[in-house]
Amino acid sequence: MTDADRRVGFVGLGKMGAPMAARLARADWEVRGYDPVESARTALSAVGGVPVTSAADTAADTVVLMLPDSNVVEAVLFEGGLVEQLAPGSLVIDMSSSAPLRTQAVAERLAEHGVGLVDAPVSGGVTGAVAGTLTIMLGGSETDAERASLVVSHLGRVRHVGPVGAGHALKALNNLLSATHLWATSEAMLVGERFGLDAATMLAAINTSSGRSGSTEKKWPDFVLPGGFDSGFSLALMLKDMKIATDLAHSLDIPVELGDAAVGRWAEASANLPSGADHTEIVRWLRASAASDSRAV
Repeated sequence: MTDADRRVGFVGLGKMGAPMAARLARADWEVRGYDPVESARTALSAVGGVPVTSAADTAADTVVLMLPDSNVVEAVLFEGGLVEQLAPGSLVIDMSSSAPLRTQAVAERLAEHGVGLVDAPVSGGVTGAVAGTLTIMLGGSETDAERASLVVSHLGRVRHVGPVGAGHALKALNNLLSATHLWATSEAMLVGERFGLDAATMLAAINTSSGRSGSTEKKWPDFVLPGGFDSGFSLALMLKDMKIATDLAHSLDIPVELGDAAVGRWAEASANLPSGADHTEIVRWLRASAASDSRAV
C-alpha cells in the first residue's frame, strides 16, 4: 500500500469524529481533517493528523464524513467544493446519521462524477468511538464495502447490512428502538422508585430478566444513576434519528403507531429541556413531571 493509499480525508471532528480520526491517525493513516471549529483542527494535529482549512482540502482516494445530518452532508459535498476535488474512483464513506432515501440520491449524484459512496453510521456513542468498539452498519456494494472496511475496521465492528442507504435506515431504526425502550424503562423505574424500590436493586434484577435492554444495562447505570447525564449523544440528535425512522416508515406506507407516539413524547421533552441536553436527560424531565403531577393530585 502506497503513501497515497494510506491517506484519508475526514470531515467532522466533533464529539464522535475527533476520537475516530485520532484512532485512524494512530493506526498509521495520514488523516487530513477538517472541522469549522479551529480548536477541533488543532486537536487533530496534536494526535498526528493533518488539519486543513476547508472540506475540499480533505480530498483523497477515501473521504470519511461524520456530520450531523443529510443537509450538512449535501452542503459539504456539493456546495463546499469537495466533489470537484474528488478524482474518479474515489470513495466517500458517510458515517453521519443521514436519511436513507437522500443517501441513495447522493450516491446517484456522486456516481455522475465517478465517485462511489457507502453509508456507515455507527452505534456505541463517544465511549465506543474512543475505545474503537463501535458497531458500524455499512451500506453499499460488496466491492465498496470491502474497500471501506480497510478504513472503518479500525473504529469498531463492521456489519455489511445491504446496499447504499441500508446502513442509514438501520441506524435510524435502531435509535427509534433505543429511544422507545429508554422512555419505557424510565417510566418503569420511576414507578418502582415511587413504590419504594431501590433503583440499583431494580436494575440488577431486570438485567437478569426479560425486561433488560441497553437502557437497563448501560444508560441507567452509567449515565442516570451517577447523575452525570453525559452519554455524549444529544437529545436533539436522538429525536432527529427517530424522525428519520418514522418518516421512512411513512414513505413505505408502514404504520408505526408506537414510533409516532414516541416521537411526539420526545419532541415534548426536547421543547422543555435545554437545547444542548443529553438524550439521557429525559429521565430528569420525566421525574420532574411525575413530581409535578403528584403535587397536583
